Amino acid sequence: MRILILFTLFCAAVFASSAHGTRESLLVSTVWLADHLHDSNLIVLALGDAKEFAGQHIPGAIQLDFNAIQTPPGPGGLTLELPPAADLAAAFSGLGISNDSRIILYFTDGKWASRTTRTFLTLDAIGLGGNTSILDGGFGVWKSEGRPVTAEIRPITPGHLNAHEQSDVIADLDYVRANMNRPGVDIIDARNPEYYTGASTATGKRAGHIPGATNLTFSTLLDSSGRFKSPEVLASLFRDAGVKPGDRVVSYCHIGQQATVVYFAARYLGYDARLYDGSWEEWSAHADLPASVGGVRK
Repeated sequence: MRILILFTLFCAAVFASSAHGTRESLLVSTVWLADHLHDSNLIVLALGDAKEFAGQHIPGAIQLDFNAIQTPPGPGGLTLELPPAADLAAAFSGLGISNDSRIILYFTDGKWASRTTRTFLTLDAIGLGGNTSILDGGFGVWKSEGRPVTAEIRPITPGHLNAHEQSDVIADLDYVRANMNRPGVDIIDARNPEYYTGASTATGKRAGHIPGATNLTFSTLLDSSGRFKSPEVLASLFRDAGVKPGDRVVSYCHIGQQATVVYFAARYLGYDARLYDGSWEEWSAHADLPASVGGVRK
């Protein structure tokens, strides 16, 4: 019986990992994309400035309007939240995506890296994480290698997409509050250190961080070319932030964008990961919730 239980748990872990992608699938190289650029089920989505995309992009790529996959800002609302799954399915199917599509995301400029990982998380939340990869290094690396670019705009045939909403992608305020300082749950603040410590504050927000959180600045996970650092370096950075094997990683930032770089890297390393989507914007707005200030905790 004990062996059966262990086997069942192992299978569940493998399924959960593959549902969100594997180390082999989450990042693809320019070599891989060049070899698969004409695959019939391939959808390449570009994130970046629309004018730059119109001037040149990877052949066959489609421009993604980032505003189309977030809730519109409103009075008293949070800045960046996931829309309902049905709305996301409509937005992505309008870009030609179906449930069996192989989706590649790339950023046209390194400033868009966190929006690219946010897009991955969005697709992951509706059940397409296992189908989706990020082009390591984005358009900059593609161009630096002399690979083909075009200004031709690909016609879009709408896809057929049914969203399968995942329950293990987003953590809400109640979850974070209940798991502060809980062994096995690592709350990671992805903001720059001065916001974590409280030395700087965003306009209208309280100073500091969620008690018990450690700081792992999102930009430290990428190198100067926009590529993710090696698995060994990433693992070291997570260890330095207090993450242990088998832990669950719950990341947050200002509004839920920068922290998706941590979410993606955690999934890449094989961790069970969540994004606190409300992030510091939501936490800070609740005066009854505690905030810690001080040095970067390791």
